[in-house]
Amino acid sequence: MTSFLPTTKKELIALGWRQLDVILLTGDTYIDSPYIGAALIGKHLAAHGFKVGIIAQPDLTSATDITRLGEPKLFWGVTSGSVDSMVANYTPLKKRRKSDDFTPGGINNCRPDRAVIVYTNLIKHYFKNTVPIVLGGIEASLRRIAHYDFWSNQIRKSILFDAKADILVYGMAEKSIIQVAQNIQANQTYRNIPGICYVDNSTPDNFIQLPDFNECATDKKTFTRMFTTFYKNNDPQTAFGLYQRYDNRYLIQNPPTPLLTVPELDRIYDLKFSRNVHPFYQKLGKVKAQDTIKFAITTHRGCYGECNFCAIAVHQGRTVISRSTGSIINEAKLLTAHPDFKGTISDVGGPTANMYGYECNRKKVKGACKNKRCIFPEVCKSLPVTHSTYAKVLDAIAGLPKVKHVFVASGIRYDLIFSDKNGQRCLQQIVQKHTSGQMKIAPEHTVEKILTLMGKPGSTQLIDFKRQFDTLSRHTNKNQFLTYYFIAAHPGSSLEDMKSLKEYCLTKLNCSPEQVQIFTPTPSTYSTLMYWTERDPVTGRKLAVEKNASQKEKQKNILTRKQWRKGDNQKSSLTKGRRLQQE
Repeated sequence: MTSFLPTTKKELIALGWRQLDVILLTGDTYIDSPYIGAALIGKHLAAHGFKVGIIAQPDLTSATDITRLGEPKLFWGVTSGSVDSMVANYTPLKKRRKSDDFTPGGINNCRPDRAVIVYTNLIKHYFKNTVPIVLGGIEASLRRIAHYDFWSNQIRKSILFDAKADILVYGMAEKSIIQVAQNIQANQTYRNIPGICYVDNSTPDNFIQLPDFNECATDKKTFTRMFTTFYKNNDPQTAFGLYQRYDNRYLIQNPPTPLLTVPELDRIYDLKFSRNVHPFYQKLGKVKAQDTIKFAITTHRGCYGECNFCAIAVHQGRTVISRSTGSIINEAKLLTAHPDFKGTISDVGGPTANMYGYECNRKKVKGACKNKRCIFPEVCKSLPVTHSTYAKVLDAIAGLPKVKHVFVASGIRYDLIFSDKNGQRCLQQIVQKHTSGQMKIAPEHTVEKILTLMGKPGSTQLIDFKRQFDTLSRHTNKNQFLTYYFIAAHPGSSLEDMKSLKEYCLTKLNCSPEQVQIFTPTPSTYSTLMYWTERDPVTGRKLAVEKNASQKEKQKNILTRKQWRKGDNQKSSLTKGRRLQQE
């Protein structure tokens, strides 16, 4: 369908290129897909005239991989890949993961711990006094200021200091990375570019000073104050620049880059991708992630949810930007022409599927509300929730030649379904036509005090949603079920809370959950702040936070085990939970 970005010397020779402008290093294998950050950024840079190459999962023990494309003319781009490397490599109980869906063969032996730091050191080892090194991706984005690191159980410096890189582009960085490339090419300063961080010996005017790193590392109240200021300065419409002192130098964070317009987002996703693993890496084995992303379509970015345990609000933003229906349908047409296409579009969605196609008009002009969330504790009346545009997109894709099935694999927010007069009609359409046996929803918990700490809606609508889903499934004569995602050991959660959740699942949801995660304190979320400080950042009250690994596992086991011991205040068998959820 289209050529790959070069990853070998042979490809450079075939292209007639002597030197690349940019070389990207990534902790994922090279899948030429819009779902892979390095591939997307690489194609975006190439569309602006830059010569770009990719080195995926380089060997750390020799010069073979890191030197095979030579040295770039403008900069190196470094990312851990689609996942923070510590999350990719360790379970919530800090056990080493055996598998990696983004590695050929599936064995977790190619992505180093703290990959951004390791890759930067690898470059500097073989290329002395090299061109600038630019950090990007989710690991860099969420670790750009002083942050709590679960794996070392301490406050760590901005990753810019630990990696000793030159620039960090944060968030969805398409605009800022083009400006960085253009400014370096023109020998102009990059320090005024929105959406970047850098280190300097002085501070800019009119930027907000964050508490010093040393204070944040030693005082939890100071760290809370710092994080709150940081979090509230992420909206492109309202955010100020920030700076933070590290001994005698300063981390400078410029204000966020302006949000992409719909045409700009369309142009990025209209770039042509082969949707395949590069042949150089394909020979190493099957890449499991391909099963999920190969024939999936991204409809939008950003999330209204702003759940306290989720980093999307900091990385993608609180404003939802949706692609045009024409761009989405054109992508679907391209997928049907792929030689491997068998008739199934595996997903049409984003962080949450039914957030496509609408946004608060006030937010577009004035930015996200500082002291109010879009859908918590309830859906804001100013948010014009509508499912009609999404329903039309699904219908249009389903009507394309060669398309047999169009599935919605992204999660559904049931509170948004009930906030739209057309929501139930769209739900009926999804249940009847676009569910592959199971629908994913993420209540995360059902105990009200834990839901409040999570920033999740109450459980009342969950029962109504289940009732409607079951009724619609029966009417369509389909044996379908809901897959519920729950979190164990979230800050504030106790064994008794998990027992209450188990009882709720048995008696009201008629299931015994299997999709249960132990809470992982990832950088730059409010739930992680709660975990470190053991306090509710809103009320300041003390929280019970489980930090013992065996007790965390016990919380999970309460929810996942099939039977109860006597005295657990539960039925001894799953008489009401015969239908078990499948992954």
